[in-house]
Amino acid sequence: MAVILAKKLKMTQFFDTEDKVHPATLLVAEPNEVSLIRIKEKDGYEAVQVSLGKNKREFPLEEGVEIKKGDKINVSVFSENDKIRVSALSKGKGFQGVVKRHGFHGGPRTHGQKHSEREPGSIGATGPQRVFKGRRMSGRMGGDRITIKNLKVLAIDKEANQLLVSGAVPGRRGTLVEVRSVN
Repeated sequence: MAVILAKKLKMTQFFDTEDKVHPATLLVAEPNEVSLIRIKEKDGYEAVQVSLGKNKREFPLEEGVEIKKGDKINVSVFSENDKIRVSALSKGKGFQGVVKRHGFHGGPRTHGQKHSEREPGSIGATGPQRVFKGRRMSGRMGGDRITIKNLKVLAIDKEANQLLVSGAVPGRRGTLVEVRSVN
């Protein structure tokens, strides 16, 4: 079972054997501890709880995996060229208008439109005289849980507990990241 909690360190570049450059993300994965085992008879489902400091996450337990409470999980559960999926919280961008949040074009710059360049325009229908639920409007943006699938492990540094992953990983530097192997 290849599962680990890590922290995003930074973005960098990786040169392969043919001197092609690839964008990559460096993750620091201190050894995780198995803090709890859920079993079907007691809890109704099978899962393993992995902790990194105060952070704890549960992952489904795969068939035939022997693991017990107190075991340590480190970056050696992965190998180079493994396909993984990474989940994390995206960067929070605060309260944003409709142009940035939903890609609205805004109003014209001329013809009597003095200060309404980035406004949404008309929001209600004339018949029901109300605003329908789900209307795209201004609001908070970011801070969502994002999962990126089919990333590749480019390199592993077992002494420094670091993973080099192809592509971008959601979140800012220091974000808690869940790394899982793709079956």
